[in-house]
Amino acid sequence: MDNLDELLKETEHLARHMSSYQQDLPPDLLTSSMKGSEELVQRCEEIWAQIGQCQNQIMVMEPEVLPDSDVQLFLLMMKVKALTAEHEQWQETSPEIISNNQDILLAAGKEELQIVDRDLELMLSTVRAENKKLKSDLEKEQRWLEEQEEVLETLKVKLQEVKDQSENISEKSAFQDLKNKLKKLKAYRQELLSAFGEFLEDHFPLPEEHERSAKKKKGVSEEPPVQWIRLHIILETLINQLMNTPNDPYIIVKDEYWPPYIELLLRYGIALRHPADAKRIRLEAFHQ
Repeated sequence: MDNLDELLKETEHLARHMSSYQQDLPPDLLTSSMKGSEELVQRCEEIWAQIGQCQNQIMVMEPEVLPDSDVQLFLLMMKVKALTAEHEQWQETSPEIISNNQDILLAAGKEELQIVDRDLELMLSTVRAENKKLKSDLEKEQRWLEEQEEVLETLKVKLQEVKDQSENISEKSAFQDLKNKLKKLKAYRQELLSAFGEFLEDHFPLPEEHERSAKKKKGVSEEPPVQWIRLHIILETLINQLMNTPNDPYIIVKDEYWPPYIELLLRYGIALRHPADAKRIRLEAFHQ
């Protein structure tokens, strides 16, 4: 924008200078002195006579015979020769002064200055229109920038509010939240253990239940010599031992553990024996 303003000022200054300079110029070529007019008319007649001579020479020249093939190439070569000759002629030609008459020269200069003045006025109008358009675009961009800055400030305020809210959360509320989550996890764990126990009781019942049902059929009511521990309690004991004391996860196999249960756990890789003590077993660390 600064460059356009400078160009606009320079163009206006040049236009004012041209307008003031035109007032001091002599009258145009048509109103110059009679002597100058006669000189120009004579010069025009000489040029016209030369043009007539050239036309007569062209008329008496024999036409070029076009070849039977490659007519287009022949025409292009002729055009190249003509342009080359014209170029050489312009190189050798030196500019000529149209006249030595000062009035004619001043009038011709005035016409050239008028042409330049019209071109400068056209350029000035174009620059003004372009400058106006750029100013309008600049105003739109500035308004857009202001809107974006307002949005940015709003977001900053909102972010600060969120930070203040997060900092104002007390440790008590955070502790209560963790306590509630832990309570839910314990309840969920108890549900899983209950469901797991029911599943094991249905599919892996104690041997005394089979014996009791068989004795009822035979009419015998003897109590079993050993009170067997259910399979889900054995698994729960193994899990608690592994989670509470991971450095010593082994438990001692009691007499109340039904041997087929222990053999089942060992055979399917659920439990492992102690390498130095066969009466101690541990749960396989599936979580690692």
